[in-house]
Amino acid sequence: MARRRKRKSRRRQEGRRILENVPQFSIESGEDKPVTAARKYIKTEGVIPPALLLVKRNEHTTDRYFWAEKGLFGAQYVEENHFLFPSLRVETEELSLAR
Repeated sequence: MARRRKRKSRRRQEGRRILENVPQFSIESGEDKPVTAARKYIKTEGVIPPALLLVKRNEHTTDRYFWAEKGLFGAQYVEENHFLFPSLRVETEELSLAR
């Protein structure tokens, strides 16, 4: 039986392009849960929003979080709803000017 291709959401693709231009930080979660490790890293390093945190849980899994003025969010949610985040509107405008 033939497999159908999964349809890619245009809105999510646009959100992914916007997040590519945001500063990224890669960290290891260690003994903490990934979201706790991300929060601790933000506090100790003084990370300024907007930022994308890639938290390595184990050798196979990496969790992605977006640090915004409003708090810490899952990156997939932000990709789908990037228009709700004021700090990403600046990134969107810069992208449209570059085209």
